[in-house]
Amino acid sequence: MDYLIRTIRADEWEKAREIRLAALRDPVAHLAFLETYETAVARPDSFWRERTEGASENGTGVRQFVAEAPDGSWAGTITVLVERPSDEVRFGTPAKVDQTHVVGVYVRPEARGSGLTEELFRAGVEWSWALPEPAVERVRLYVHEDNARAGAFYRRFGFVATEETVAMPGDDSACEVEYEIRRPTGI
Repeated sequence: MDYLIRTIRADEWEKAREIRLAALRDPVAHLAFLETYETAVARPDSFWRERTEGASENGTGVRQFVAEAPDGSWAGTITVLVERPSDEVRFGTPAKVDQTHVVGVYVRPEARGSGLTEELFRAGVEWSWALPEPAVERVRLYVHEDNARAGAFYRRFGFVATEETVAMPGDDSACEVEYEIRRPTGI
């Protein structure tokens, strides 16, 4: 099936909420997301409207990409946050360089293994490299040490584990491992 990879629109908050709630019901959601289904489902519509507006083309500093099927349904999503050294830290270690941070990766089970995840990542990474000056030097993400499926995909895509780890919020016995892709020369 062919998918259109695109940025979400500000008025698509209901679809953005639906795919986020689907992601939080995934069997590995406890490894992949720092939010629970119960917390997310209780959020008011105003939260989802603001979140969607901020991640649309109207927003600044964040983009949410979706894979839209010909019938208009969304099969997957990825969100990319811009992080500058002067910014407040959202998660992980402070930015030492201008970078982006991939979060909220989710592809519905029926679309996994189809190449859709690669297409979503390609859109997020290309958007990162295309940002205006100061140029983004790297794209990073964190993966739970026990999330082997995600870690394998990130390595296949070209991400490399750095030396950075962060304790999992709420569980100091587990950690998130930082992965990165550095900006290729000549871009």
